[in-house]
Amino acid sequence: MTIRTRTRAFSLVELVIVVVIIGVIAAIAVPRISRGARGAGESALRGDLAAMRNAIDLYAAEHVGTFPLAGTFEAQLTLFSSAVNTTSATKDTTFKYGPYLRALPPLPVSGEGVALGGKLGDTAVAAADAAGVGWLYTEGTGVIVANTGTADDEATVLYNTY
Repeated sequence: MTIRTRTRAFSLVELVIVVVIIGVIAAIAVPRISRGARGAGESALRGDLAAMRNAIDLYAAEHVGTFPLAGTFEAQLTLFSSAVNTTSATKDTTFKYGPYLRALPPLPVSGEGVALGGKLGDTAVAAADAAGVGWLYTEGTGVIVANTGTADDEATVLYNTY
């Protein structure tokens, strides 16, 4: 007497159904994941702008209403400063203010570095804006914005209006 053993396997129809289900799930998940990454960049931009604006305001409060100068903006916010807006890497009785930031953050929504475009409205800023470089800063008012040109978020709000 012979005993027959039966092997079980998936049929081709069952395999096709599983592959179709995995494809549908992937088609739903991939766009949601990419939107999440874009949302993270937008949140980082808002956070970076808030931190830099707070640092600029604190600088102005400690320097009798004088905002950092565009040409030395990064140094004035990341080093110790004196009452007359000069900077030093070490703190002493003359350089007793700051630093206000550890480093100037890169622009999170365009992948650009930390280059500062200068004062808004300057002709040099027009060239920096066309190149999409870093941040744009107005030293007279302390306004800082992202230099993103016409790039916008999911709600079609321009990044440079944040």
